[in-house]
Amino acid sequence: MEYVKEGIRFTFEHGIFYYGIFVMFTYLMLIIFSIIEILKYRRKNSFISYDSLLASQYTPGISVIAPAYNEGEVIRNGVHTLLSLNYPKFEVIVINDGSTDDSLQQLIDEYELVEVDFAYHEEIVTQPVKKIYKSTNPVYAKLMVIDKENGKSKADASNAGINAASYALFLCTDIDCILHKDTLLKMVKPFVEEKTRVIATGAVIRISNSCEVENGFLKKVKVPKQFLPLFQELEYIRAFLMGRMAWSRINGLMLVSGGLGLFDKEIVLKAGGYSHASFGEDLELVTRMRVYMEDNKKKYKVKYIPESMCWTEVPSTLSVYAQQRTRWTKGLAQTLWFHKKVFLNPKYKIFGLVSFPYWVFFEWLAPILEFGGIIYYIYIIVTGQIAWPYAIALLVFIYSFSVMITIISVLWDEITGMKYQKKSEVLKLCAAAIIEPLVYHPLVLFFSIRGNWFFLTGRKLHWGIMTRSGFKNGNNKLSNYEQRKL
Repeated sequence: MEYVKEGIRFTFEHGIFYYGIFVMFTYLMLIIFSIIEILKYRRKNSFISYDSLLASQYTPGISVIAPAYNEGEVIRNGVHTLLSLNYPKFEVIVINDGSTDDSLQQLIDEYELVEVDFAYHEEIVTQPVKKIYKSTNPVYAKLMVIDKENGKSKADASNAGINAASYALFLCTDIDCILHKDTLLKMVKPFVEEKTRVIATGAVIRISNSCEVENGFLKKVKVPKQFLPLFQELEYIRAFLMGRMAWSRINGLMLVSGGLGLFDKEIVLKAGGYSHASFGEDLELVTRMRVYMEDNKKKYKVKYIPESMCWTEVPSTLSVYAQQRTRWTKGLAQTLWFHKKVFLNPKYKIFGLVSFPYWVFFEWLAPILEFGGIIYYIYIIVTGQIAWPYAIALLVFIYSFSVMITIISVLWDEITGMKYQKKSEVLKLCAAAIIEPLVYHPLVLFFSIRGNWFFLTGRKLHWGIMTRSGFKNGNNKLSNYEQRKL
C-alpha cells in the first residue's frame, strides 16, 4: 500500500511539474510566433494604400450585423456609430430581437423608418421575423432593421441578420460596441490580399470601462480604474496580441470573437450558421467552419490583425463576472465535446493535431489540473509530507513566469501602437500584472471549475442581463446578450 501511495505521489508531483514546463514552453513559442506575425503585418501594412480600397470598384461589400435586445439606452448612438464607418460599400442590419423596451420605437423615430416588403429568405432557421424596416431618408439608406420574435440568444438574432445580408461578407458585432471608423477597411484586407481563401478575420478588442465616450464615439482611451476591469484589460492584451496573433501565424486560429468578426457568408451558411444551443457560439462557429473546410478538402485561412478596432465594456461586478466566466467555460466544454472527432485526427491537419489539442490541454484541462494540484498540496501540507524548498521554488518559478509573460504583452502592446496617453497608465498595468496571479487568477480558476461542473452535471444556464457602469456619458448598460467576447 505504501508503494502505491509513493507511486501516486511521484506521478502527481512530477506530472504537474512537467506539464507546467510544457505549458510555459508553449507560451514562449506563442510569443515568438506572435512577434513574427505582428512585425510581418506592420511591414506589409506600410505599403498598403487604404485610399485605393476606398476608391476601388472591386472592394467587396460588407453587411454589418448587430443584434439588439432591450438596448434603448444605447441603440441610437450605436446605430449612428455603425452608419459612420469609413467604407465604400456596406449596409447595417440591426436585429431587434423581441425587445420589451422602446428600442424599436427609438429607431423608427430617429431614423425615419417605415415597414417595407423585403424578400427575406430563411436559409438558417430562426424565430419568426415580424417586420422589416427601411428609412425614408436617403441619408440612412444603408440601414435595415429586422423586428423578430425573441430567440433567447445572440445566435438566433445573428442568424436572422445573416439571412437578410446582401453581401458576400458580413461583420458581426454588438450594438453597444464602439468600432474604429476604419474597422471594415482594416479587417477586409486579408480577404483581398491573401491568395488562399480567407473564411474569417478578427481584430483586437479593448475594454472601454473608464474610457471617455461621447455620442457613441470614443474620445479618450484610459486604463480601467476598477478592480475587475483592470485585470480583464491584462487578459485581453495577452489573449489578443500574443495568443490570437500566434495562432494566426500558423493558421491554427479557432476563435474569432463574437464582439467583432468578419466572415465569409457562403461558408457560414454551409456550416449551418451560429448554434442556438451553444454558450460559446463564436468559438463553435469557427470550429464548425474549419471542420467543413477540412471535410471538403478546401484550402482556407482564419486571420487576425493586431490593431485595436473595437471597444466594449466588461463586467465590473463579481456577480456579472461570475455569470460570464461560467458561460464561457461551459461553452468551451460544449464545443470541444461536440467536435471531439477533430482531436488528434490527422485528417484535420494543424487544426486537429495542434489547435484543437491546445484548447483541450491548455484552455479546458489546465484549470482542472491546477485545481487538483491545489487540493493535493493542501493534503500534503496537512499530512506533513510537503518538501517546502521544492514547493516554494516551483511556486516562485511559476509566479515569475506568469508576471513576465503579462508584462512582455503590455510593453509589446505599447510598442506596436496602443499608446495610452500617459506612461503612468502603462506602469499601472505592469503593477497590476505583479499582483494579478495572487488576487485575480483565483477568480478565473474558481469560475472555470464552476463552468465545468455545470457542463458535467447538465445544470442549465440562462442568458442574463448585465448592467453597465463605465461610460462617462451616462449610457450605462451592457449588451443584454451575455456573449463570448474574449
